[in-house]
Amino acid sequence: MKKSEILIYDTTLRDGTQGEHINFSAEEKLRIARRLDEMGFHYIEGGWPGSNPKDARFFEMAKGLPFRHSRLAAFGSTRKPGVRPENCRNLRTLLKAETPTIAIFGKSWDLHVTDILGISLEENLEIIRDSITFLKTREKEVIFDAEHFFDGYRLNPVYAIETLKAALGAGADRIVLCDTNGGALPHDLTEAVSKAATIVPPESLGIHTHNDCGLAVANSLAAVRAGVTMVQGTVNGYGERCGNADLTSVIGNLQLKMNRRCLPDASLRQLTNLSYYVSEVANVRPLPFRPFVGRSAFAHKGGVHVNAVAKNPQAYEHIRPEQVGNDQRVIVSDLAGKSNIAFKAREFGIDVGDNDAVNRKIVREIKRLEDQGFQFDAADGSLALLMKKITGVFKEPFTLQCFNVTNGKTGKDPSLCQATIKISVGDETELTAAEGNGPVNALDHALRKALTKFYPQISEMHLVDFKVRIVEGSEGTAARVKVLLDSRDEQEVWSTIGVSENIIEASWQALVDSIQYKLSKDNINKNA
Repeated sequence: MKKSEILIYDTTLRDGTQGEHINFSAEEKLRIARRLDEMGFHYIEGGWPGSNPKDARFFEMAKGLPFRHSRLAAFGSTRKPGVRPENCRNLRTLLKAETPTIAIFGKSWDLHVTDILGISLEENLEIIRDSITFLKTREKEVIFDAEHFFDGYRLNPVYAIETLKAALGAGADRIVLCDTNGGALPHDLTEAVSKAATIVPPESLGIHTHNDCGLAVANSLAAVRAGVTMVQGTVNGYGERCGNADLTSVIGNLQLKMNRRCLPDASLRQLTNLSYYVSEVANVRPLPFRPFVGRSAFAHKGGVHVNAVAKNPQAYEHIRPEQVGNDQRVIVSDLAGKSNIAFKAREFGIDVGDNDAVNRKIVREIKRLEDQGFQFDAADGSLALLMKKITGVFKEPFTLQCFNVTNGKTGKDPSLCQATIKISVGDETELTAAEGNGPVNALDHALRKALTKFYPQISEMHLVDFKVRIVEGSEGTAARVKVLLDSRDEQEVWSTIGVSENIIEASWQALVDSIQYKLSKDNINKNA
């Protein structure tokens, strides 16, 4: 290990799954473990094999998986009071996992020893020593997680340090200081880490923080400055209560701000991709405002900001987004200026040149529509269409003559919706009908059915998300609503929006924009 290197210990598959709404199957854990190994993470904590059949199955499957860069760790507790290590089911199960590394946690806060375990302080030290010695005689790398260390150090520093001495004396390879309750402040944490570093060699010292005060990342960085060389955390900060230290932020800050190497540079450029990958497997929508890797991390909305980053991105970006695999984005809204429009036009491949009149017209129309409830920073597809129509690049590919949607329900059976629609494309007219499990679904089916004859490419796209929001709620069920659609084909995902007091009308607007965006990017325009 080089002096400047920080070891990254990922516990997404164990501590991360203790977060609300976070759950992985054994197979999904294996997929994530492979991805972390490819990225070059130093340690992957796979779970607690003695706690549930799923984790036990994961470790069985992992035995046949060659890890090229990472050491797989099984997690568990020290032996139970009154039970010898060789008779402790938990320790035997940890050995059965056959991982090169075993992480066990023990109590470092006297409150937990006396009030929770109900044993003496000396017996707790014996438990720590016995458990580590037992595992070391089985030729395992042993990591001791000093649970509640910072609370223990704050209230009884002498005993908290004694637990570290017990673990070190028994042969623990690494000792990790845990802010289990997430209540430590950086200055208090630094003091405690500095004291621990006089007992434990820094190359054997680690940190594990929780985010209950919103300080997990800050505390992890402070611990590194105080001497620790291993940081534990989870991808996207998943974890119990408010979560763990988010490794995407930890790694970004350590490597790009503090010059402490964590991952290969090529892996650092995959950090955003990793964040989205784990979110997808967890079936949890990615947070757009997540530092470094969020969709909004390098998004610029204010006209002054956009004007500046167009000249020099450093003016409003603390790093180059591509360093972590992210992208610069410019958002157009009612705060937009000409710089925003020019930037987005280039992004969409629209040539507006130096025509100030066109630019001003686009800005005025965006501000007018956003005043009605449209939200173009969330609907790039609708924005692109609007700009193409104003500049004359794109004309309506079809014309609606009429549509009708009916909803019927009999007894306890689900509602059945039917839609009829009549459209014209050039000199041709098409009348068709379709059913759906809701009015919007039926209308979508009917519109696609009518248009596919003229534009077969429509069959390549499908809806991936549908959201309805009230613009302003004072009118109750008569309030204006906005409908946001996400659609995709094999190349990209795009978002469109519709706004109306009538939810079907708003949905129709978003549906039409979605299809027209597909046709515009495929350069299909019957009437052009």
